[in-house]
Amino acid sequence: MSFALGLTGSIGMGKSATAQTFADEGCAVWDADAAVHRLYDADGAAVAPIGALFPTAIAGGRVDRARLREIIAGDASALPRIEAIVHPLVAADREAFRASSSHDVLVFDIPLLFETGGDAGMDAVACVWIDAETQRSRVMERGTMSVEQFEQILQKQMPIEEKKARSDFLIQTDTPDHARDQVRAILAQIRKQVADA
Repeated sequence: MSFALGLTGSIGMGKSATAQTFADEGCAVWDADAAVHRLYDADGAAVAPIGALFPTAIAGGRVDRARLREIIAGDASALPRIEAIVHPLVAADREAFRASSSHDVLVFDIPLLFETGGDAGMDAVACVWIDAETQRSRVMERGTMSVEQFEQILQKQMPIEEKKARSDFLIQTDTPDHARDQVRAILAQIRKQVADA
């Protein structure tokens, strides 16, 4: 029986790097964003149902994320309809990963873990965090979005202080070495708990 650890945090807080650290420490990692990419790719399970609702969102046999964002921006009813298609498919992908993995610790990298109620299916939750100033500078340094887009994403995410309060473990991502030490300490605690159970 594997231990299911939810990994969450807000944009620019170092969640992807932390997920990689968990993988480096012998955990199997499931990435919610990667699952969505698979579903949107050619022959992905979301292509046909999204295409049936929004034909202009499909290009080259796959869901065009930029077009999908434009549709969502222009139609308030679009996002809930898309989520009604995508969320069950993502959940099925996650459960297939859980069923097929033999690792002792499974890490579920899910940005909106609390917002979607995904924490209910976890044995524990770890939240990555960094101060707001560092978060903003990290996101802006990527050069992939405007300040306005960053603010819009923050509005959709639960405030980090609330995520921290609801989590079992906290991982401050101020330096890679500090984050790795915290990951190792968390895994030592989880593996001891599993061994003692």
